[in-house]
Amino acid sequence: QTYAPKLVLLDISDISCLRDVAKEILNCYGCVDILINNASMKVKGAVQSISLELDKKIMDANYFGPITLTKAILPNMISRRTGQIVLINSIQGKIGIPFRAAYAASKHAAVGFFDCLRAEMEEFDISVSTVSPTFICSYHRQPAPGNWEASIWK
Repeated sequence: QTYAPKLVLLDISDISCLRDVAKEILNCYGCVDILINNASMKVKGAVQSISLELDKKIMDANYFGPITLTKAILPNMISRRTGQIVLINSIQGKIGIPFRAAYAASKHAAVGFFDCLRAEMEEFDISVSTVSPTFICSYHRQPAPGNWEASIWK
Protein backbone atom coordinates (compact mmCIF):
# COMPACT_ATOMS: atom_id res chain seq x y z
CA GLN A 1 0.00 0.00 0.00
CA THR A 2 1.30 3.47 -0.92
CA TYR A 3 0.81 6.50 1.28
CA ALA A 4 0.90 10.11 0.19
CA PRO A 5 3.37 11.96 2.40
CA LYS A 6 1.79 14.14 5.02
CA LEU A 7 3.55 17.21 6.34
CA VAL A 8 3.02 17.86 10.03
CA LEU A 9 4.46 21.10 11.33
CA LEU A 10 5.45 21.35 14.96
CA ASP A 11 7.59 23.29 17.37
CA ILE A 12 9.66 20.69 19.23
CA SER A 13 9.93 23.04 22.21
CA ASP A 14 6.11 23.21 22.51
CA ILE A 15 5.82 20.10 24.65
CA SER A 16 2.05 20.40 24.98
CA CYS A 17 1.41 19.67 21.28
CA LEU A 18 3.80 16.75 20.75
CA ARG A 19 1.51 13.94 21.95
CA ASP A 20 -1.24 15.23 19.64
CA VAL A 21 1.20 15.36 16.72
CA ALA A 22 2.28 11.77 17.39
CA LYS A 23 -1.37 10.68 17.61
CA GLU A 24 -2.13 12.44 14.31
CA ILE A 25 0.79 10.67 12.60
CA LEU A 26 -0.17 7.26 14.03
CA ASN A 27 -3.81 7.79 13.00
CA CYS A 28 -2.71 8.69 9.48
CA TYR A 29 -0.11 5.97 8.89
CA GLY A 30 -0.82 3.34 11.54
CA CYS A 31 2.79 3.14 12.69
CA VAL A 32 6.18 4.80 12.72
CA ASP A 33 9.08 2.61 11.62
CA ILE A 34 11.85 5.17 12.13
CA LEU A 35 11.79 8.22 14.39
CA ILE A 36 14.66 10.66 13.82
CA ASN A 37 14.94 13.34 16.51
CA ASN A 38 16.89 16.07 14.73
CA ALA A 39 15.50 19.39 15.98
CA SER A 40 17.75 21.53 18.13
CA MET A 41 18.24 25.02 19.52
CA LYS A 42 21.58 26.53 20.45
CA VAL A 43 22.59 29.53 22.46
CA LYS A 44 26.01 31.00 23.13
CA GLY A 45 26.76 33.07 26.19
CA ALA A 46 28.28 33.16 29.64
CA VAL A 47 26.35 31.25 32.29
CA GLN A 48 25.59 34.42 34.23
CA SER A 49 24.21 36.17 31.13
CA ILE A 50 21.77 33.44 30.08
CA SER A 51 18.41 33.67 31.82
CA LEU A 52 16.77 30.71 33.49
CA GLU A 53 13.90 31.22 31.04
CA LEU A 54 16.26 30.63 28.12
CA ASP A 55 17.87 27.63 29.89
CA LYS A 56 14.38 26.10 30.13
CA LYS A 57 13.57 26.84 26.48
CA ILE A 58 16.80 25.15 25.37
CA MET A 59 16.06 22.16 27.62
CA ASP A 60 12.51 21.90 26.22
CA ALA A 61 13.76 21.89 22.61
CA ASN A 62 16.80 19.64 23.06
CA TYR A 63 15.71 17.27 25.82
CA PHE A 64 12.02 17.31 26.72
CA GLY A 65 10.89 17.65 23.08
CA PRO A 66 12.69 14.57 21.78
CA ILE A 67 11.82 12.42 24.80
CA THR A 68 8.16 13.49 24.72
CA LEU A 69 7.85 12.62 21.03
CA THR A 70 9.74 9.36 21.56
CA LYS A 71 7.52 8.34 24.48
CA ALA A 72 4.43 9.07 22.39
CA ILE A 73 5.62 6.84 19.50
CA LEU A 74 7.23 4.13 21.65
CA PRO A 75 4.11 2.13 22.65
CA ASN A 76 3.33 1.54 18.97
CA MET A 77 6.87 0.30 18.32
CA ILE A 78 6.81 -1.91 21.41
CA SER A 79 3.49 -3.48 20.44
CA ARG A 80 4.90 -4.28 16.98
CA ARG A 81 8.27 -5.32 18.44
CA THR A 82 10.11 -3.34 15.78
CA GLY A 83 11.35 0.16 15.11
CA GLN A 84 14.32 2.44 15.09
CA ILE A 85 14.81 5.62 17.08
CA VAL A 86 17.65 7.98 16.23
CA LEU A 87 18.82 11.00 18.20
CA ILE A 88 20.93 13.46 16.25
CA ASN A 89 22.73 15.06 19.16
CA SER A 90 26.10 16.82 19.40
CA ILE A 91 29.65 16.21 20.55
CA GLN A 92 28.74 18.77 23.22
CA GLY A 93 26.58 16.06 24.76
CA LYS A 94 29.85 14.40 25.72
CA ILE A 95 32.10 17.39 26.45
CA GLY A 96 31.46 20.86 27.76
CA ILE A 97 33.04 24.01 26.37
CA PRO A 98 32.89 27.59 27.63
CA PHE A 99 29.84 29.70 26.77
CA ARG A 100 27.66 26.70 25.85
CA ALA A 101 26.42 25.56 29.30
CA ALA A 102 22.68 25.50 28.52
CA TYR A 103 23.18 23.77 25.18
CA ALA A 104 25.71 21.24 26.50
CA ALA A 105 23.54 20.46 29.54
CA SER A 106 20.53 19.72 27.33
CA LYS A 107 22.62 17.52 25.05
CA HIS A 108 24.17 15.64 28.00
CA ALA A 109 20.67 14.97 29.35
CA ALA A 110 19.48 13.67 25.97
CA VAL A 111 22.45 11.30 25.66
CA GLY A 112 21.76 9.92 29.13
CA PHE A 113 18.10 9.33 28.38
CA PHE A 114 18.67 7.66 25.00
CA ASP A 115 21.52 5.51 26.38
CA CYS A 116 19.13 4.16 29.02
CA LEU A 117 16.35 3.75 26.45
CA ARG A 118 18.69 1.74 24.22
CA ALA A 119 19.26 -0.79 26.99
CA GLU A 120 15.55 -1.01 27.82
CA MET A 121 14.43 -1.47 24.20
CA GLU A 122 16.81 -4.31 23.39
CA GLU A 123 14.27 -6.91 24.54
CA PHE A 124 11.70 -5.47 22.10
CA ASP A 125 14.09 -5.48 19.10
CA ILE A 126 13.86 -1.70 18.87
CA SER A 127 17.11 -0.04 17.83
CA VAL A 128 18.09 3.22 19.56
CA SER A 129 21.02 5.17 18.11
CA THR A 130 22.69 8.42 19.04
CA VAL A 131 24.70 10.37 16.47
CA SER A 132 27.01 13.03 17.89
CA PRO A 133 28.47 15.21 15.13
CA THR A 134 31.25 17.65 15.89
CA PHE A 135 30.86 21.35 15.27
CA ILE A 136 28.85 22.39 12.24
CA CYS A 137 28.29 25.71 10.55
CA SER A 138 24.73 26.82 11.24
CA TYR A 139 22.69 29.93 10.69
CA HIS A 140 23.34 32.63 13.27
CA ARG A 141 21.87 36.05 13.91
CA GLN A 142 23.43 38.61 16.19
CA PRO A 143 20.77 39.54 18.75
CA ALA A 144 19.81 42.99 19.84
CA PRO A 145 20.85 43.59 23.46
CA GLY A 146 18.38 41.89 25.78
CA ASN A 147 16.72 39.93 22.97
CA TRP A 148 17.42 36.33 23.96
CA GLU A 149 15.13 34.81 21.32
CA ALA A 150 17.27 36.26 18.54
CA SER A 151 20.37 34.68 20.09
CA ILE A 152 19.08 31.17 19.46
CA TRP A 153 20.77 29.35 16.60
CA LYS A 154 18.30 27.22 14.74
